[in-house]
Amino acid sequence: MDPDLTFVLGGAASGKSAFAEQLIVSSGKKRIYLATSQVFDDEMKDKVQRHVSQRGKGWETIEAPLHLGPTLATLPPNSACLIDCATMWLTNHLLAESDLEQAQTTLLQSLRQCPAQVVIVSNEVGHGIVPDNALSRQFREAQGRLNIALAAEADIVVQVTAGLPLVLKGRLD
Repeated sequence: MDPDLTFVLGGAASGKSAFAEQLIVSSGKKRIYLATSQVFDDEMKDKVQRHVSQRGKGWETIEAPLHLGPTLATLPPNSACLIDCATMWLTNHLLAESDLEQAQTTLLQSLRQCPAQVVIVSNEVGHGIVPDNALSRQFREAQGRLNIALAAEADIVVQVTAGLPLVLKGRLD
């Protein structure tokens, strides 16, 4: 039986997205990519294009920078969805001055009710120094709480470092 929710986390440029993509491809199900980034500059445009090229063909891409719930509710049960990533989703909510606790609660409820297999990617932000400004500290704390909640909800949790996966919870078959 496939896991309903797999949570993949790691540092920036750790290989977590590529690992998560392989989980979706190996499922053999219809591949859906929920993109949470918003493109505001050329650097981000280039990063998005690299991710699209890395994924290759065979993916349906849906842009959902803020409201993942409505999309998750419509996914078919025979599909596998990659949400890349929770960190950008949280950043979008922080910058939109959303109620972060409510946004997190809504996301978790949506994940529980989603009929598809879901893999969600997130950055681990707890290994660095204490940020020097209030907004960065607020983000780090909110990301830490979100990661804890996603890990608690997930069937499988994998940390990726230097492209190498370490299963923290559950097991990969």
